[in-house]
Amino acid sequence: MPTATNTDEFRLADAGTVADLRTFVTRARTADDGGIRLQGAGHVLAAYVCVMRAKLLGEGTPTILGLRTMALATPSTMDLTVSLASIADRLARMDEDDLALPIPPMTINESWAAVSAPRGAWEQITVIDAETLIKAAKDGVKEIGQIIPVNPGALIVNNARAAVWGRPMAGFEHDIPAGAAFAAYALGFVAPGETAAVFTSHRWLRLSTSRGHILVRPTATF
Repeated sequence: MPTATNTDEFRLADAGTVADLRTFVTRARTADDGGIRLQGAGHVLAAYVCVMRAKLLGEGTPTILGLRTMALATPSTMDLTVSLASIADRLARMDEDDLALPIPPMTINESWAAVSAPRGAWEQITVIDAETLIKAAKDGVKEIGQIIPVNPGALIVNNARAAVWGRPMAGFEHDIPAGAAFAAYALGFVAPGETAAVFTSHRWLRLSTSRGHILVRPTATF
C-alpha cells in the first residue's frame, strides 16, 4: 500500500542528465511498469528498476534489476521507492532548463527494493561482447512468442518466461541467466561493438557496461 512521505526534490546536474533519466524511465516502463528506487549518495543519484521477477509462488523467474547512476547538482541522502509512472509524469512536466525533479508524495512498497546489492567485494568472472547479449535477448523474445499460445493464462505466460529467462546462457562457465541479457538490451545498456563485464559477489551477479548495470539475485533468496 502507498504511504505518505514528505515532498522533496532531486536537483539533477544538467539538462543532459534529465534527458538520460527520462530515457531510462521510458525504457524501464516498457519492460515492467512498476516502481523505481531513487537513492541519493552525495552528488550521485542511483536509480534502480526491476526488469523481471517471480510473480507466482514457486516460479523460477530470476529477480533482475537495472541500475543507472546520474550526477546531482545538490547532494542528497534520500532513499525512496515510487512508481515509474509518477516519475515519468514529473519528468514530462519539467521545462527544458528545469533541473529540479519533484519527488512524488506517495511511496510504494516493492520487495525487490528492500534488499540492496553489495557495495564491494565484486569479483570479475568474464567479459561478454554486446552482440552475444543482444542475440540472447532477441532469441529469448522469439522463443517465448513461439511458446505462448493465443489468449494464454497468467500461469502459462509466467512459466514460459521463467523457462526462457531463467535458463543459463550457453558457452559460459558460470551461470548467467538469459534474463540478464534481455534486461541489458531492454534498458539500452548494450550496443554493437561494446563489451560487458560480469562480476559476482556473494549470491549476486552483476553485468556492467558504460551505460549501466544489471543486478541478478536468485528469487528464492528474497
